Amino acid sequence: MSTSPTIRQRDVPPRSAWALEQAGCPPLLARLFAARGLGSGDELDDGLGRLLPPAELAGADEAARCLADALERGEPIVVVADYDCDGATACAVALRGLRLLGARPGQVRYLVPDRAVHGYGLTPAIVDLALALQPRPRWLLTVDNGIASLDGIAHAREHGLAVIVTDHHLPALGADGRPLLPPARVIVNPNQPGCGFPSKHLAGVGVMFYVLLALRAERRARGAFDAAGQPRLDSLLDLVALGTVADVVRLDANNRRLVAQGLRRIRQGRMHAGVAALFAVARREPARAGAGDFGYALGPRINAAGRLSDMTLGIECLLSDDPAQAARLAAELDAINRERRVLETGMRTQAASLVDGLLARLAGEGRDGPAALTLYDPAFHEGVVGIVASRLKDRLHRPCVVFARGQDGLLKGSGRSIAGFHLRDALDLVSKRRPGVLRKFGGHAMAAGCTLAEPDLPAFEAAFAEVAREGLSPALLERTVLSDGPLAAEHFTPETVQAIEAQVWGPAFEPPVFCDVVDVVSQRLVGERHLKLGVQHAGALRDAIWFDRQEPLPPRVRLAYRLGLDEFNGRQRVQMLVVEAVAA
Repeated sequence: MSTSPTIRQRDVPPRSAWALEQAGCPPLLARLFAARGLGSGDELDDGLGRLLPPAELAGADEAARCLADALERGEPIVVVADYDCDGATACAVALRGLRLLGARPGQVRYLVPDRAVHGYGLTPAIVDLALALQPRPRWLLTVDNGIASLDGIAHAREHGLAVIVTDHHLPALGADGRPLLPPARVIVNPNQPGCGFPSKHLAGVGVMFYVLLALRAERRARGAFDAAGQPRLDSLLDLVALGTVADVVRLDANNRRLVAQGLRRIRQGRMHAGVAALFAVARREPARAGAGDFGYALGPRINAAGRLSDMTLGIECLLSDDPAQAARLAAELDAINRERRVLETGMRTQAASLVDGLLARLAGEGRDGPAALTLYDPAFHEGVVGIVASRLKDRLHRPCVVFARGQDGLLKGSGRSIAGFHLRDALDLVSKRRPGVLRKFGGHAMAAGCTLAEPDLPAFEAAFAEVAREGLSPALLERTVLSDGPLAAEHFTPETVQAIEAQVWGPAFEPPVFCDVVDVVSQRLVGERHLKLGVQHAGALRDAIWFDRQEPLPPRVRLAYRLGLDEFNGRQRVQMLVVEAVAA
């Protein structure tokens, strides 16, 4: 299994770059934006007025009418959350937004499943927990889940509960290949059949935010307030931005605007106490907040609660308005995240050993490696299999599903995929070819999960590898790094780094990766895990570091790298953050 990368330079449409420069964009950023599909100055406008209107999101207006009725009648509402960062932020946005829009004290509460006990989504068991609450709810409002909760929503209806689903996942498919929709009162999901909303990549928190926009318009039309005195829902955008980035959804134009607005508020010091506390424990500076802070610092700390503990901790942190309480909760989340890192490190080492053994055995037999990997070890922890699958996918450039044994004895798998291979659809094909093997599955193109009995694991592994062999061409299996080409020496400044970091980057709008031929002057390991380099570039000696790389480099390489700042004793130095290297 070859993992040697190809470094390919992005095309830059010259007319697009020129148009962006004419609109006032600095030349370097104009080049980067044009290479990612922007072509006019209008596309640089990230104002809220440019957001897609809520009326285009199917079901949003009907959900608004139901929620407005519930608020007016004082009917109890229970928000059913998910146990990841998107679900936690969506839950906090739902509770905060409904209170802003007129919910009475105690009218809106929430439940969040325990990953190990309840599994994912609105299950019958979660419905029973809601039914036991006093006062008994009239409405269940799902956030970041529900589209596949056929049994749970049917159970809720049998007991007189009305369900509003807000979700962004793909619906389940029937035997005929058609989507199966749950019997909810209303479904709001850009990926449901018949929804013409142009942005199919809203995160769960984004869907809930749109429902609140529609609810505000409905309440305003009913005379609850006028336009001048209506609640400011933009106060929720720090949470919307956090959940959007942490869920690794495609950052299309609409999502980038949501994230940009949230970052702007944070940089101005206008954020919720829990968000500020998470910045503090992560030792990140809000005034210089970037999307990377959400993805690599805040998001993992919230996710750690759902992986190893109880996501109630993360939700309460985001709901707190008391800075002292938020700081205590953030410190707990930080401690759980440190535990998660230790656990993940051990699992990664173990998984790498299993993979190395498999590849060595196949090489000895003269066979190529599999097109997709399935891994399981009894010692794996259910809460971090997704992270391990992601790391293995990055290392091997193959779709990976990693399993752990759940408390119910079933194997719970979390998968990650590569571009061009739709993982949820692949699992659907496996379920059709091996009926009964998958107890349940769901997810997206790039990330999905499934559950099966341990005796069925070999059948799943064979079927999954077969589907991958059929669906992945040699070109798709070739690992490619897209670069933005060489970077002139004049741009190696802290100001350039800060200008790049101030933009919103992410999936489908990837952060810049530059590429230059350099001479490796020095190299050594730091922290026993990272390769520290001194390289000669454009007549200057520059610092570079390659995280999680131990093997030395040849003396002359084509280096693909991002720019970062190394700060020490109040001084800032530009550093090359290595992404890949090939011999030059």
